[in-house]
Amino acid sequence: MQANLETLSALERKLSVSLPATDIDHEVETRLKRLSRTVKMHGFRPGKVPIKVVEQHYGPQVRQEVVGDAMQRSFGEAVRQQNLRVAGYPRFELTPQTDGAGEFRYSATFEIYPEVRVGDISGATIERPTLEVGDAELDKTIEIMRKQRARYEEVERAAQMGDRVTIDFRGTLDGADFPGSSGSGQQAVLGEGRLLPDFEAAITGMKPGETKSFDVRFPGDYHGREVAGKTARFEVTVSRVAAPRLPEIDAALAKSLGIADGDLGKMRAEIKANLEREVKGKLRSRQRDQVMQALLDATRIEAPRSLVQIEIERLQAGARQELAMRGVKATQETPLPADLFEQQATRRVTLGIILGELVKMHLLHPKPEQVRKMVEEQAESYERPEEVVKWFYAAPERLRDIESAALEDNVVAWALGVAKVTDRTLDFDDLMGRT
Repeated sequence: MQANLETLSALERKLSVSLPATDIDHEVETRLKRLSRTVKMHGFRPGKVPIKVVEQHYGPQVRQEVVGDAMQRSFGEAVRQQNLRVAGYPRFELTPQTDGAGEFRYSATFEIYPEVRVGDISGATIERPTLEVGDAELDKTIEIMRKQRARYEEVERAAQMGDRVTIDFRGTLDGADFPGSSGSGQQAVLGEGRLLPDFEAAITGMKPGETKSFDVRFPGDYHGREVAGKTARFEVTVSRVAAPRLPEIDAALAKSLGIADGDLGKMRAEIKANLEREVKGKLRSRQRDQVMQALLDATRIEAPRSLVQIEIERLQAGARQELAMRGVKATQETPLPADLFEQQATRRVTLGIILGELVKMHLLHPKPEQVRKMVEEQAESYERPEEVVKWFYAAPERLRDIESAALEDNVVAWALGVAKVTDRTLDFDDLMGRT
């Protein structure tokens, strides 16, 4: 085998390889002979099919398999000899062969991982967020749970925040309809943020049976490009207004939350335990994001385009799955422009490369006991924690997300020992994303 390496750019390489054509021919002949012993063909007894007939029927397929295997094997040997770390998948191209040529040639174009020197974060400041879950936080959470279980009863008064309104509407843009400009019997809860602010403000205060016309300006980044940044005229009729009726904090509520005997003390204790786990996870996420950003700011590398493209496709698949869970049909052909995911994909790939180098430098791989503890913590929120733990360990691939989280925790712990750290007590509603 002969191999010649070309540098096309900072990360892109082209490897030209030549192999003896006789090696390919010999392997094709060997496989065809092996196939002739087992192949079944009409008119011949098993194992008695002439090699010429086998070659006629299966020769092109076998040669294609042999060529593919030869390229994969020789490419692997060549990059090992050159001490290259290949990023993504190589693009193979066969070099046209002349009849009777003594060599089989191909080229492989690919990217390599960049050299990484993790930047110094000793000058970065990382906030260590803290929050204690007390009675006030617990009461707020119970109130939200009550609202989630609200029953709505029709009223004849004007609509106010928290009410569920049923409306018929028609919108026009310069006198013409536009996609999604009309609807009948549509329901929305005022204050939930599902409606545009101008639209919600206009129908707040309307009574059942009342009709009103008003203008609504769409945000410049609105998903409907036909109306983004433009002002439309709407005519809206409110057909019904329903006020929320929250469940009492009693045994019935406790039972609906899984407390069999309806004991309110047990209910509060269970909600608090779940809330503490959620708060812990959000605090960990806040701190991790700061560390990752500090590493990105301190370390400048070029992300291999091939890896970014793979990550974009993974994010697109995840977005389609999320749409499907929301009841929106999304197929492989559903347009999800790659540029929507470009920045996120580049960030993920860059971080992955930096973390890989950091873990190798400082031996930050997660330990088995650390992973076990995280699995047990995650299992605590289930009715039978021990069964959940067994489920995780029944298949190694189920532990990957846990192992990744443990690795990130180790990176965060390392960073807190290097960077400047300040403690900050967070507001509960801010941490939970509530207004």
